Amino acid sequence: MLLGRRDYASSELADKLSAKGYTPTAIDQALGALRAERLLDDGRYLENFVRSHTARGQGPARLRQELRQLGFGGEAIEAAIESGPDYVALCREVRARKFGQKAPATWAEKGKQARFLQYRGFSSDHIRLALGQDPETLDNPADEHS
Repeated sequence: MLLGRRDYASSELADKLSAKGYTPTAIDQALGALRAERLLDDGRYLENFVRSHTARGQGPARLRQELRQLGFGGEAIEAAIESGPDYVALCREVRARKFGQKAPATWAEKGKQARFLQYRGFSSDHIRLALGQDPETLDNPADEHS
């Protein structure tokens, strides 16, 4: 009945079954049977998790934190995040959705937007690029004197 509603991570389903009073042996057998029938698939769960949470505007740091809390290991998390969208583009989109297309004009506005994006799970590099502070596109004063 639990799997009919949504996908679960193995550890999440094990916790639910344990809370209902099932023994660890029974839980392991049930999870094994579900995996054999491909009704329980942690890889599929990770893909769906990344897709749905990035659609909500969450960045990779937030995804990592939530997936660690669900009991996933580092390699599985990194593989799922790498298969996700372009996080710089997503960061720009989230910033524009919240604050509009116009770039922040003051340091206070930049700080407010940066804190918001950091809370959403974007790295400082993503935020810097989303705020229009790409060092590759800024004029380099050293080049003018060459």
